[in-house]
Amino acid sequence: MKILMILTSHAELGTTGKKTGFWLEELAAPYYVFKDAGATITLASPKGGQPPLDPKSAEKDFQTTATERFNNDAEAQATLAHTVLLKTVSPDEYDALFYPGGHGPLWDLAEDRDSIALIETIYSQGKPVAAVCHAPGVLRHVRAVDGTPLVQGKGVTGFSNTEEAAVGLTEVVPFLVEDELRKAGGKYSKGDDWLAHVISDGNLITGQNPASSEPAAQAVLKLL
Repeated sequence: MKILMILTSHAELGTTGKKTGFWLEELAAPYYVFKDAGATITLASPKGGQPPLDPKSAEKDFQTTATERFNNDAEAQATLAHTVLLKTVSPDEYDALFYPGGHGPLWDLAEDRDSIALIETIYSQGKPVAAVCHAPGVLRHVRAVDGTPLVQGKGVTGFSNTEEAAVGLTEVVPFLVEDELRKAGGKYSKGDDWLAHVISDGNLITGQNPASSEPAAQAVLKLL
């Protein structure tokens, strides 16, 4: 069982002068769901190498058992420091695709042609494609085999407008995940802010927020 996890390479939070990147818990929790199930995990990013960590996700309030385990796991840290260059990845080598969130993906992965093509291929092969929190934004330009938006008519979720407002970044992000999924014809639903909410529709799995990352990974395993 080989699982590919795609991380952002984007570190700038719009024009705020602040930093962003991937959200630690949304990598760490799924990473160990997969690893403890015996999966081989590959981490990739658009620029390869060490991807930027959202500094906020390293704050004490956002630490979990999984993040502490990841931070103290030399093998995991080495894997993270040497992510594979996204454009070199072959979809045929993997059984599932997982996108952790953080605000970074809204700037790079949502527009990345290699990422879009990868999702389209893996999805068309009937393999699980999962994205959590802000990462469902990477689906905005993805098309189904018939040329329609991939999320059209499908149950989806992702970081909600109310959650984005709560963190004060509604006017900073390039687009709102909820709005974009709705615009593409997705049947968007949300749970209560900050509580786990995961939607599985066929082989497409989406999670609303950080609390959804572990159950989303478990949903991937269930499909596999």
